[in-house]
Parts: sequence; C-alpha cells; structure tokens
Amino acid sequence: MRTALHTVSYAGVWPGQVALPLARVIEKAAEFGFDGVMVMAKRPHASPLDLDAAERRRLRDLLETHGIEMACLAGYTDFCGGVERPDVPFREMQILYVTELARLAHDLGGSRVRLFTGFPREGISYDLQWNRCVQAIKECARRAADYGVTLGVQNHHDLAAHYESLCDFLAEVDEPNCKAMFDAWAPALQGCDLVVAARRLAPLTVQTTVADYVRRPRFRYLPSLVNYERELDLVRAVPMGEGFIDYAAFLGALREGGFDGTVAYEMCSPLQGGGSEANLDRCARRFCDWMREHGFVA
Repeated sequence: MRTALHTVSYAGVWPGQVALPLARVIEKAAEFGFDGVMVMAKRPHASPLDLDAAERRRLRDLLETHGIEMACLAGYTDFCGGVERPDVPFREMQILYVTELARLAHDLGGSRVRLFTGFPREGISYDLQWNRCVQAIKECARRAADYGVTLGVQNHHDLAAHYESLCDFLAEVDEPNCKAMFDAWAPALQGCDLVVAARRLAPLTVQTTVADYVRRPRFRYLPSLVNYERELDLVRAVPMGEGFIDYAAFLGALREGGFDGTVAYEMCSPLQGGGSEANLDRCARRFCDWMREHGFVA
C-alpha cells in the first residue's frame, strides 16, 4: 500500500485549524514520510480557477523535487444540487468542474479524482436523485477518460454511503474508470461489519481515506423527570489507533481482497488536542508510524 496526506488537514476548514499554503503541506508530507498527497481541489489549495499553465508546471516540479506523488485530487461535488431548480444547469456546471479536475490531475502527473455522489433533498423522489447522480458521474467518467483519469466515488455522508448501496451505484454507472474510494468511517458508524464490507468493496477500491474517532455520550436533562434522556453520541477525531474504528481489521480485509492502492490520512473535523500546527503534525506522524507498525507499509 501507498500513503498520502490529504491537504485538507491543513486548510483551516474547521474552527481553530491552522491554514497552510499547499506548497508547505507538500513539504510536510515529504518530511513525515508520506508517499504522496491527496490535494483538496478547491480554494485555498488547488482550484482550477487559480492554476494556469505556469502554476501547474511549478506545482508539478515541486512534487517531483520532494519525491511526492499526486495520489488524488479531492473533488467536492453534489449531483443532487439544483434538483429543485431544473432551469439552472447545476449538473452541467459540476460536470465541467470534474472535467477540469481531470485535466488538472493529468497536468500535475496524477490519474485519480475523488467525487461525492449527492446530498439528497427532502420531498423529492429518491430514485430521481439517484438516477441524476448515476447519469452525471457516468458522463464525468467518460470525459475523464480522455485524460487517462480514474474517478473514485467516496462513501461519505451522501447518497449511496452504505457499502451495499455503493456497490449498486457503481454497477449502474458501469464505466471502467469509475471505482470506489471506500472508507471505514461510514460503515463503522452505521454498525456494519467492517471486514465483510471491506472484502465486498476491495476489488472495486482504488483508494481509502482514514481518520480515527472516539464516541462521547450526550444527554439532555429533563427537569420534569429529574433525569437525563440519551441523545446521539458526539464523534471526535483522535490520533490513528486511539479510536473505535478497527483499522487493522479493515485494511487487512481490503488487502486480502486484492486492494493495493493508496491509504490517505485526513484531519478534516475537530481533533482532540486542537487544530494547532504542532498537534496536526503530531497526528500526521502518528499515522505513518501506525501504518509501519501494522505492516501495511515498509
């Protein structure tokens, strides 16, 4: 397996998180021993709007200088967007965005772009939204193929997040360069068997992104009963190996199923210890150590 640092980890996307320029994150990835970077494909890191030909050459040279791979461009899509306003071509805008990401990935020496499906809108047919996402990603895949790029659908908090639904979704897209970027986070929270899920998705998976979490119980006080009512747990990010997600079993099952792709590490939600540069560095280094300790990388 190969490792990558997701640059969103240093993008200031959650309160208190330090924001660093992309070049500095690439330097850190090399310093910590990562094989590559998963680059956030929006501002402040890598929006196609901001990277002309000269900037793309400069960024590619920087990656080569540090011996760092362009593992993946992380796209941010919602193909359910605009379903309630069919007069506005939201889907076409996003297909254009993904096409430009494929071009950018190619220019930077990479060959993968991460996508989300869509975030369903209430009151609108689920099947309509599902089909909208399938057709859009099918077109994206065909356009990305012109640049030798593979699209990876990540199971996040959107449509087809359950592992069986993700299998169904990819089967309907049915394009050779549309694969899974299957993560353990969603099935762990959904109560799925991680080993079963990983074995099922392993043949389709080209990358997985990891982050570990702990559960913190939450209660609401009811004065009339002089008691507490249980609410959903808070989930808080912690260093790799300190949370409830059994990544040793998950990655082991992926490997047994034939996966030999990239394992990306991200810190994109409030993290135990805060968002200082020192704490983020500590957690990024811990991930690399954990991967070596468990025999997933040399």
